[in-house]
Amino acid sequence: MSNNNQQFQLGQVFNVKDRVALVTGGGSGIGLMITQALAVNGAKVYITGRTQEKLDTVAENYSKDIQGQIIPIQGNVATKEGVKKLVQEIESREKCLCILVNNAGIATSKADTSGEKSAEEARKEFFDSTSVEEWTDTYATNVVGPYMMTTAFLPLLQKSTENHPGWSGTVINITSISGLVRISQGHFAYNSSKGAQVHLNKLLSAEIQQAGLKVRVNSIAPGVFPSEMTTQESDETQKSHMPKEKKEGLPSQRPGKDQDMAAAILFAASCQYLNGQTIAVDGGYLIQAGT
Repeated sequence: MSNNNQQFQLGQVFNVKDRVALVTGGGSGIGLMITQALAVNGAKVYITGRTQEKLDTVAENYSKDIQGQIIPIQGNVATKEGVKKLVQEIESREKCLCILVNNAGIATSKADTSGEKSAEEARKEFFDSTSVEEWTDTYATNVVGPYMMTTAFLPLLQKSTENHPGWSGTVINITSISGLVRISQGHFAYNSSKGAQVHLNKLLSAEIQQAGLKVRVNSIAPGVFPSEMTTQESDETQKSHMPKEKKEGLPSQRPGKDQDMAAAILFAASCQYLNGQTIAVDGGYLIQAGT
């Protein structure tokens, strides 16, 4: 009688080889980390964003010495028409979609929440310094976009089970610990949108299960990772850098690394028993800050 040790090898447990993936906002930051993790391990990864040049830079710089592929497609996930076009594009090329990563997100200007304030000062900082458009734009991208993408791609996600027996199509929403902490961090619109996205994750998982579809929905809530959102810049390879000394107040004493995000995405994509969960990858920040 042979043992079953073979199935516990890393290549079996975290197997994304020959899977078709779509990563929104895959041109930089966390989206690029996710794209690399999947493509290096054999997935065919479509990356989408609004700027074709950024996407082409990723394909050019990161397609060497990988098992899979990185394929850029320009698109806008913040509009229904943009989502429809993406679905049609993937449908024309693939039989199914195995992994959908809703990573695209935006942040608005930051309010000063430090120290005591008079009522007039608080009104100026919290009310006068923002606009309805900022809020609605943030929600359109961070909440409505993932909803539209997930529901529009359900037929292609469901078909991944037929093409890869034992695999259930998986949606991974990149939320944020900002949607879980009890402090605003000065980002009222962004943090509340991420809170809505965390709850949307639960709603989609529950309703898709209720519909009897074999599609899992989970989210990864990153802590501080270097990205264009957190550092306001990236280099010629679309990577952002954050000096360690700037994050010495974190429990981990450092920002997240590319490999930390890679470990999280491979787990969320591969674990067929994971459904409806939000996984905080934050170096212990939530425990310290409180939820």
